[in-house]
Amino acid sequence: MKDGLESYASRPASSRGRAHSEEEHAYRSPYQRDRDRIIHSQAFRRLEGKTQVYSNLFLEGDHFRKRLTHTIEVAQASRTVARALKINEDLSECIALAHDLGHAPFGHKGQDILHELMRENGGFEHNTQSLRIVCVIEHRYPEFQGLNLSWEVREGIAKKGHRQLEPLKDEFNAFPHPSLEGQVVDVSDPITYTTHDLDDGITNGSITPDLLEECIFWREGEAHVKSRYPALRGKILNHQIIRYIIDRQITDLIAQTKKNVEGLNPSTTDDIRSAPERLCAFSPETKPKHDNLKKFLYKNMYEHSRVKIMEEKARSVIEKLFHRFLEFPDHLPDNVQKHFKREKETGNEKRIICDYIAGMTDRYALGEYDKLFNLHSRV
Repeated sequence: MKDGLESYASRPASSRGRAHSEEEHAYRSPYQRDRDRIIHSQAFRRLEGKTQVYSNLFLEGDHFRKRLTHTIEVAQASRTVARALKINEDLSECIALAHDLGHAPFGHKGQDILHELMRENGGFEHNTQSLRIVCVIEHRYPEFQGLNLSWEVREGIAKKGHRQLEPLKDEFNAFPHPSLEGQVVDVSDPITYTTHDLDDGITNGSITPDLLEECIFWREGEAHVKSRYPALRGKILNHQIIRYIIDRQITDLIAQTKKNVEGLNPSTTDDIRSAPERLCAFSPETKPKHDNLKKFLYKNMYEHSRVKIMEEKARSVIEKLFHRFLEFPDHLPDNVQKHFKREKETGNEKRIICDYIAGMTDRYALGEYDKLFNLHSRV
């Protein structure tokens, strides 16, 4: 453990490499280089304009989290957990930064709508789309398509989504699980989105104080914070409770994962990948609280009428754009039309339209909708 990492950590020197051979960088490890490629990609920049739960194009307020904010928060949590477990922080961060690149506009409803439209043509799932982006869609280098990321980063992305079949995933089928670094991202993701969606729901007013009594973690956190600061009220109280909920989950995740790893006693990264079950997990005491928080959010936030109204608007936008582009492909940008014409020969032209719409920000999608369907809009 000369480098401070456990024997089963993913070391850059042991990487399975890239799909296209490249000389290694003089002062950046492969995973650090991958991180920079992701951050400088168009798909990453577009996350700033994609909805997490609330779109400020439909609701007043600029403080709601966007998909980019969520991604940064997942990367932050993943690094914390990876560091505590003495595994590769750079790899966990890299997978976290890439995990939502494939998200459609208008949040999870955008994904669901595209999946329905593509049901007979392979479906749509945002994690799988993230893999397509880093392997095929992003085109920034003369030698290859995609970002040519390390095998371990692509594995972490590929094994996060299980809803859509994709040939790009085939090279990762030898093992049932990803590296421990990838598993860390898988659990850091729901820790992050549940707590921060809860925060946004309270800010928005969809989640009221009386509803919070249903949330086990909230009751527990409120009691803890008030025991230290009895006079605390309002936004600062809420912020401290949210901090408590995040901290309790991450602390528990680290402790239970260490316990699970000790039980397996792995020597290599592949021992982690081939374990009977994933090792990064909550304790039996914390898992029910985390599940309760998820159910609470589905009941009181994701199913809220204000969210449903936004989702119906999103459905109208995405469905009409999809069918219009399919009927009139000349309405697509020139570079997209080229791909459309090529794929039409193979019967896969719908995937090109799906890729194009999935890559849109909320604002761009609404702009295209306005241009094509608003009689008073300039063309």
